[in-house]
Amino acid sequence: MERKEDSQSSSAEVDDNSPKDELQELLQTLEQVTWDGLPLVKYCGCWVPVITFRTILAAQKHFKAKDTDIILSTMPKSGTTCPHMLVPFLDLNVYWEQDNPDLENIPNPKIFSTHMHFKMLPVSIHETDCRIIYLCRNPLDQFVSYIHFSSQNDIGKGTDPVGMDEAFDMYCQGFSTYGPFWDDILGYWNAHTQNPGKVLFLKYEDLKEDITSQVKKIAEFIGFPFSLEEEEQGLIDQISGLCSFESLSNLAVNKTGDLNGIAKNSSFFRGDKLETGSII
Repeated sequence: MERKEDSQSSSAEVDDNSPKDELQELLQTLEQVTWDGLPLVKYCGCWVPVITFRTILAAQKHFKAKDTDIILSTMPKSGTTCPHMLVPFLDLNVYWEQDNPDLENIPNPKIFSTHMHFKMLPVSIHETDCRIIYLCRNPLDQFVSYIHFSSQNDIGKGTDPVGMDEAFDMYCQGFSTYGPFWDDILGYWNAHTQNPGKVLFLKYEDLKEDITSQVKKIAEFIGFPFSLEEEEQGLIDQISGLCSFESLSNLAVNKTGDLNGIAKNSSFFRGDKLETGSII
């Protein structure tokens, strides 16, 4: 494990509203560590990638949630892979090129995804009636899926990755991308128990076992329940089929191209099997 107090540069350009030198000065005041070759910085109690640190700050400062917005949150590699341009990441796509992009032209209801812990979310998400869907995955499966994903991409790595055993030991100590994983899970779980109308807590394994009932639950949570006629026509089954691993992995958009030049779209899908099924 490599700890550093000096700054790590981000590959994303910093605009005039967030000068690069100010970002570097802030980084120098925060604890840093390298996990699986990826430089991480401890911010709000969470180990975030240096490469996305600027975008997280921009989202926290500028994102203005609306009551109709839907936020999908997970730890990395927890089973929510989809065309990223349709469900853009706040901490990757949305604030990658600009610190304060105009989001007003996006039709409502808007849906965004994020890997940020509950306590890190922009204030407007907490203060509005927008809804949050959190998907939890077996930590071991999530770790294995991430390591295989990482091995196929550079993802802003500053050093060579460590072996899986060392990476797993660090993971169990809380050192990982957006770790500690238990803080992330408990943060959203506690928010769900306190306000179930605001936060829906789902499990990846439940989606694998019975996606139809989970799709129905999500539709009801976001305020668009299926009618009896739609259920009888098999609409839920049709949507479930379109969201399946087989369907998404066979889309041309998920076989070519990349995400901001740091992750190949094809690497988001892997056909190996664990107890919980196909790994995404």
